Amino acid sequence: MKIVFLGTPDFAVDSLQAVYDAGHEILAVVTQPDKERNRREVTFSPVKQRALDLGLNVLQFQKIRDEGEEILRRLAPDVMVTCAYGQIISQSILDIPKHGVINVHASLLPLFRGSSPIQWAILTGQERTGVSIMRTALQVDSGDVLLQKSVSIGDNETAGELFDRLAKLGAEALVEGLQLIESGRAVFTPQDHSKATHYPMLSKEDGKIDWNCSAKEIVCKIRGMNPWPSAYCYLGGKIFKIWSAKIAEDELGIGEIRIVNKTMKIGCGDGAIEALEVQLEGKRRMDTASFLAGYKIQNGTNVQ
Repeated sequence: MKIVFLGTPDFAVDSLQAVYDAGHEILAVVTQPDKERNRREVTFSPVKQRALDLGLNVLQFQKIRDEGEEILRRLAPDVMVTCAYGQIISQSILDIPKHGVINVHASLLPLFRGSSPIQWAILTGQERTGVSIMRTALQVDSGDVLLQKSVSIGDNETAGELFDRLAKLGAEALVEGLQLIESGRAVFTPQDHSKATHYPMLSKEDGKIDWNCSAKEIVCKIRGMNPWPSAYCYLGGKIFKIWSAKIAEDELGIGEIRIVNKTMKIGCGDGAIEALEVQLEGKRRMDTASFLAGYKIQNGTNVQ
């Protein structure tokens, strides 16, 4: 089929590659405009870089609704694919492809609509998640679902690790969905909107640990915020990031630290955690035993 692919971050690269490898004709790849870094260095999105590597036509619009409609209409795609593109698409653009626009979304819709679905699945303690191939609709992530694939979430899995797995799973599901559309066997099922859950976009401030929460909630936060924006608190007035942790059996005061045999336990609102990998502001990331070898903490010290 003739396809226009719209995507921007790392998550969309596997899907673009899968569509290319499946032999579809990619008329154009649409991605967010380039960003200017320090010293006027321009960086491409991961999707643009892969598209250039594959020799594909790249289009970039400041606002696709204003600049892209006529260009996309002239391309006359059979299908358009969106995968973490990052801009709202107008109904007039959605109406261009003969078979509509389909989207790769990293949750089992209607759960976790909106941004950061991978992180929120871990943050809320889910045991399973997955990907959905759906029609792109004006209301965010509300379109009818073509197919879903689910996976279990590992007990210690971080958002970064789950991100990589779901990117590959989404690519597989996308190719399967395109095959269904091309063969005329596609069946789209409306979502149960009454079961929809919405969570906001994450910010750096969301990484702040509230030690009044339970040990289970805090471990989920540490996993869900890894690698970004990272879970942190304050130790001695400095930012103290905790990259990995597990639930501990100790009974401690809220935020209280106990050092035993090169391990660090911290009290929570319910239970305690053992910090396994940490990073103090201005220092490198390291396992806790290595950190304690160079940084002395008195038992009873509190993190904030």
